[in-house]
Amino acid sequence: MSMDFGFDMITEDEYQRQRALYEPLTEAVRRLIYASLHTDVGADAAAEARTKIEAVTALLETEQRASVPLVHENTGRPLAWANPAVGLRNAIAPPMVIHHEDDGSCWSEFTLSGAYEGPPGWVHGGICALVLDHLLGEAASEGLTQPKFTGTISLRYLRGTPLGPLRAEAFVERTEGVKTFARGYLKDADGATVEAEGVFIRPAWARDAG
Repeated sequence: MSMDFGFDMITEDEYQRQRALYEPLTEAVRRLIYASLHTDVGADAAAEARTKIEAVTALLETEQRASVPLVHENTGRPLAWANPAVGLRNAIAPPMVIHHEDDGSCWSEFTLSGAYEGPPGWVHGGICALVLDHLLGEAASEGLTQPKFTGTISLRYLRGTPLGPLRAEAFVERTEGVKTFARGYLKDADGATVEAEGVFIRPAWARDAG
């Protein structure tokens, strides 16, 4: 069963067309965010940059898409392009590419830069929670193909998570009726930095659908 309630279908060809068009744009905005965090240019350069950014923003605002959720025709997965964890069109997303294994577990390897910093040199705890909430949700919902949403999630911060290369992974422990129990970890090269467990609920409106 695909999670297609209220979604419009998008074909593979159209998906690839939009991805080729907008993924580089998102990456350019991501670079802009990182650059603006660390720039030390003078007043004239800052004013010139602001003027150019405002002009680009106005250009992009000339044609805006309707906020209609899309689901991929072949996979049944929703296109979560605005998602702050994996959104292809969201420049604040790390982004994470999620890999799914045959046993139902999932994982992602990615790099978090200074845009995600809390204490100097360390990832903000809320970003750790965002990453793990998404990974556990991916596992619980079978790759976002089942309508299951976070009921509760708890995290144990084992130690600081350093900025840089990281790995997140998650798996389902058990299912009880409409509840799916998932567990996951955020890791650096030395092992786990955060562990999480969550309960994901199949909503009432989807229970009669099978």
